[in-house]
Amino acid sequence: MTRLSQVSLDPTLAPRRAARLTALPARPVEMIALGEDELARKQLEHRIAAHVPDGRLALAVTDNQYTMISVKRDKGCFRLRLHHMFLEAEPEVVRAIGRYVSHNDREASRLLGQFIDIHQRKIRRARRLSRGPVTVTIETRGEVHDLQELYDGLNRRYFDGAIDARITWGQRLAPGGRRRHRNSIKMGSYAVEDRLIRIHPSLDRPFVPRLFVEWIVYHEMLHQKHDIPVVGGRRRFHTEEFLLEEAAFEHYHRARQWERDNLDRLLNY
Repeated sequence: MTRLSQVSLDPTLAPRRAARLTALPARPVEMIALGEDELARKQLEHRIAAHVPDGRLALAVTDNQYTMISVKRDKGCFRLRLHHMFLEAEPEVVRAIGRYVSHNDREASRLLGQFIDIHQRKIRRARRLSRGPVTVTIETRGEVHDLQELYDGLNRRYFDGAIDARITWGQRLAPGGRRRHRNSIKMGSYAVEDRLIRIHPSLDRPFVPRLFVEWIVYHEMLHQKHDIPVVGGRRRFHTEEFLLEEAAFEHYHRARQWERDNLDRLLNY
């Protein structure tokens, strides 16, 4: 199975049994019409099948928030699951789906990744609007490190000022809250739709050197510069180009060594 996100499908799930005819309301068969969603699904299935060998394709449309595309070959037929954002996809995207399904085409994967990024932002924005405005508190000056100062310096030195993002510390421990030992820590994140970089507040401590915080900020800034292609059915956030540019950071090797030596201290927050 190839898929375009982190969540896999369970191929062992048995299909539901068909409902008994006696459970259906009595009505003439010719009066049963396809709903708009089912009609759109069938039309899209037909459009994609035209770009698949022998047209052997079965399409299901989902509202899964994690897996946008998944495909499985079963008895000579491609079983494709697509997020509903693809229902009105333009011909170029439909052709790319066909190439991705039948050949796992690299250029098709890149194009589909771009399509998903654009439409995911629209979907998320619509959901946020339906829930009302979301307020993001920007806090850049920490007790030890000033994120805005670090960001501005990195933007000048490495990006010629081209990165356009906001930066803030993540949610801090509440006063009187208990620290706990973690098994893992996400030291930084970049939200594409909000152009927002968040840095874990565990890094705002005296023992954490400036060069290490700079490296984490630099890493998140790179996410705005580099595309996120689909490779082997998965979205690849750290491409060879990304990793090569990350290694160009002035203190890259020192920062990585410091992380290895101090990870336990970072986790204890």
